[in-house]
Amino acid sequence: MIDLYTWTTPNGRKVSIMLEECGLAYNTHAINIGQGDQFTPQFLALNPNGKIPAIADSEGPDGKPITLFESGAILVYLAGKTGKFLPASDRGKYLALQWLMFQMGGVGPMFGQVHHFLRAAKEQVPYATERYTKEKDRLYGVLDKRLAEVEYLAGEYSIADIATYPWVARYEWHRTRLADFPNVLRWYDAISDRPAVARGMAVPA
Repeated sequence: MIDLYTWTTPNGRKVSIMLEECGLAYNTHAINIGQGDQFTPQFLALNPNGKIPAIADSEGPDGKPITLFESGAILVYLAGKTGKFLPASDRGKYLALQWLMFQMGGVGPMFGQVHHFLRAAKEQVPYATERYTKEKDRLYGVLDKRLAEVEYLAGEYSIADIATYPWVARYEWHRTRLADFPNVLRWYDAISDRPAVARGMAVPA
């Protein structure tokens, strides 16, 4: 059995979507980051970095329990555990990992900064808002160009799409018109129609 420690953020939803897509049984533990649950001794024992998500799997790769943090690492682990959503060919696998790293190093951090300066900053910082908005738009352009060539980021549906989708799903937060990026919009609609994605996006209830 897998225990998922998460909250209603894009990074948390990556893992709940993956668990739903893989059909794995799991227990959900809501870690309310607005109330500081991520800094309790109990959670820091799972993730010393004090961030969600984290998982504890009672049946690790060697048959022993394992705990993992960092959403990208968890996606790779679950793909290895189930043999799903990471292409079997070496070329496909490395393409998927490339676009996963693009999300981890670009889409997530930059979109997160846009969210902060548009929604949470205690004062307006025009330079920061302009800087991160421009980078957000540039990243959307990279995604749109890629998705003009292929149906999904690695060619086939993979952990790269699962990682990127929850961030794009907050397009209204970062004031983006998906119609301006038609290939991203097509991709977004296709993933939104997946029942497992809808279930994963609702975690924790």
